[in-house]
Amino acid sequence: MKQAATYIMTNKPKGTLYVGMTGHFPARIQQHREGSGSAFCKRYGLGKLVWYELFELVTDAIRQEKQIKAGSRKDKIALIESVNPRWNDLYLTLNA
Repeated sequence: MKQAATYIMTNKPKGTLYVGMTGHFPARIQQHREGSGSAFCKRYGLGKLVWYELFELVTDAIRQEKQIKAGSRKDKIALIESVNPRWNDLYLTLNA
């Protein structure tokens, strides 16, 4: 199923963060988990989805990705913890 989303991946709570966007969510997250989503995620073992927002339009997901990437690490952590304070792997809650 095609679904636009902006998302944040990590390897552990407050670990390395990866901000991305896709027009094919959750298939893209599965790619990250398998190590084929991006070289950066593969290199740092970023297979844990800790935050995401869904959009109807890919352009809105792109806009959100740019806004998040422009923010500080502190802002990204605050965003994650506002909805996922335990840094749970949200992939497990998706209906893939």
